[in-house]
Amino acid sequence: MIVGQNIARREGWKKVTGSAQYVDDLHVSNMLYGKTIRSTIAHGAIREIKFDPAFDWKRVTIADYRDIPGKNVVALIEYDQPLLAESRIRHQEEPILLLAAEDRELLEEAAKHIEILYDESPAVLTVEEALAGKQLVYGENNVFKDILISKGDLEQGFAAADFIVEAIYRTGHQEHVYIEPQGVIAIPESDGGIKLIGSLQCPYYVHKALKTIFDLPDDKVRVVQSVTGGGFGGKEEYPSLIAGHAAVLARKVGRPVKMIYNRGEDMAATTKRHPSVVHHKTGVTKDGKLVAAEIDLVLDGGAYCTLSPVVVSRASIHALGPYNCPNTRIRARSVATNTPPNGAFRGFGAPQVCFAHEMQMEKIAKTIGIDSLELRRRNMLKLGDTTVTGQTLKYSVGSEEVLQAAVEASNFLVKQESYKQQSTSDFGPRTSGKKHGIGLSLFFHGAGFTGSGEMLMKAKAGVELLPGGRVRILTASTEIGQGTNTIFPQIVAEELGLDLDDVEMAEPNTAKVPDSGPTVASRTCMVVGRVIQQAAQDLRQQLEEFVAAQLSRQSVALRHKEFFANDQRLMSLAEAAQMYSREKGALQVFRHYESPPGHTWDDKRYLGDAYPVYGWACDVVEVEVDTTTYEVFVKKVVSAADVGKAINPVLVKGQIEGGTLQALGYGMMEEVIMQNGKMANDRLTNYMLPTCMDAPDMEVILIEKPYPHGPFGAKGVGELPMDGAAPALAAAICNALGIEISELPFTPERLLQAVASFP
Repeated sequence: MIVGQNIARREGWKKVTGSAQYVDDLHVSNMLYGKTIRSTIAHGAIREIKFDPAFDWKRVTIADYRDIPGKNVVALIEYDQPLLAESRIRHQEEPILLLAAEDRELLEEAAKHIEILYDESPAVLTVEEALAGKQLVYGENNVFKDILISKGDLEQGFAAADFIVEAIYRTGHQEHVYIEPQGVIAIPESDGGIKLIGSLQCPYYVHKALKTIFDLPDDKVRVVQSVTGGGFGGKEEYPSLIAGHAAVLARKVGRPVKMIYNRGEDMAATTKRHPSVVHHKTGVTKDGKLVAAEIDLVLDGGAYCTLSPVVVSRASIHALGPYNCPNTRIRARSVATNTPPNGAFRGFGAPQVCFAHEMQMEKIAKTIGIDSLELRRRNMLKLGDTTVTGQTLKYSVGSEEVLQAAVEASNFLVKQESYKQQSTSDFGPRTSGKKHGIGLSLFFHGAGFTGSGEMLMKAKAGVELLPGGRVRILTASTEIGQGTNTIFPQIVAEELGLDLDDVEMAEPNTAKVPDSGPTVASRTCMVVGRVIQQAAQDLRQQLEEFVAAQLSRQSVALRHKEFFANDQRLMSLAEAAQMYSREKGALQVFRHYESPPGHTWDDKRYLGDAYPVYGWACDVVEVEVDTTTYEVFVKKVVSAADVGKAINPVLVKGQIEGGTLQALGYGMMEEVIMQNGKMANDRLTNYMLPTCMDAPDMEVILIEKPYPHGPFGAKGVGELPMDGAAPALAAAICNALGIEISELPFTPERLLQAVASFP
């Protein structure tokens, strides 16, 4: 078996030895460098642009919106975001001008000789100001998307409740901090087309954007992914912007143009996680059963729509968490403000609402006097239950297993009692010294696109038989650190009975591979992996039929790279590949994704099967809090996750460890400071994030409840570990200090304030 083995990452050696070629390592003959000139106000209009006549502008190419031959838009869900501002400014760092020159130093010098004058307007900087609607950033009410999910009878549910618990929870921005900043090279081609090489997740997003900007047909745009140093969603939609800028310059000057952001520009100008405000009102009986849940959540989308409608969609479906409540109403909105646009980020709206629903469960438990672990056990969704959208959970529900595994492995009950005793004796909440706490979170995450997304997308991928019997995988799903280049060959090798070295990946180039959809939404392994597995099955069948026909056999079987008929060896796979090529030419087999039977979704009413299946997980976090400085030290994390089937267990565990650490940073220290809509701490010296020195002892437990429509039972896992660590951390801190927390990150200043204000 190759599936299930800890195969080393294929590209790992080049990355760790420094020989991998990232986009800034590449050089194209006759290449220039590009730079973006951006807005320094949050809202207003451009009055005048002045170019210093004392500067020698002949050495610099300048481009603005008038140099765009097609539509001046970033093509995504809505075409509301201009590639370059024409007159109106909607956020700090909005691109206005582009410069190209022979070297980067000249670009920086030229930028100092440009002055832009503005007529500034009042800015909308919070979700409350956006909802008030006194200043309009978008449409008639600043609302990008408004979703209502309704189940049961809410009034009847609250009438049946013994307790009603209300609270408001807030989360802020989070920066992706991928190791490699945004970067591309645009190359004008002699046939009028454009080639783009870049650090990106979704080549076909950029392909669509460039076609729109230049009004070109499909075959005149080629997009190639270079080795990519991380994405986390930050390289999902944003590369369309920098790619468009580089391409506009390249077309104007007639030479290749490289654009690489420095870290400050990358942090200040690119998308981030949506801040949120989530209001929970929950009705619960005295025996701890949820009977009514009313949730109102608002996400700050920033100045342009980007992917906010999809982010808030996922947030709304996950807002109640993995819990059963017969009477529920969820209203979810994403709104426009005059801050840089927010966008895709690992978890895609779920981490914000997961923090809120898990803090709400802690608050309910304290209100009614029941242990929060027991409260979760009494309300968690199980096989056959119905979610908030009315989806009946038919398979692969690991809620009970992950909760039990995490509780046992962490010795949760014993430690919880031990720390409780400490906090009531010499470790009281107002005394000095170190205090300890332990907390847990239970969560789920839908794998694949929401609702009918996969049915509309119909991801296409394939396999190709090569001379010598090797097989090449044809897919636009990219390697961004999650293991695509390793697990896809494992799936195909397993399906065809090949050695792993017999399988290779095609270059992620839109001219060579089909559109298998974006590398997002925990869909690469589960959705595209399944398509590739089915294509491999078809390849096997076609080859077996071909060999049988050639040798006049009724049937043959491919086993271990040999063809047999009734246990008689006929020929090798290499010989069959040669014969097929000679007789019929290249053998390429493609398949489209097909949803599981009976999968239905009503997008207007938000009812039905929101996802084909869910991943389930439980995190337990132990902390030590210094009550002099209110620093938090995470001592241990146990994560139990139901992943369906681990194609490569060590890579899955790596995903969970990395995502969990990223989520701990989200909860504990990562805070974007905005001043008049501009990121004030856009440096790695003042934007704090966890390093290896902050990484706690981690234990990952894999639960495998196979999903019948995933490759070998696998489900998506990429986003799941981002959801639960922050609320588990918050619960541990609350238990240590005897306080409640309603806003993340839990900085020392915020904890001090919470302790001082808590009765």
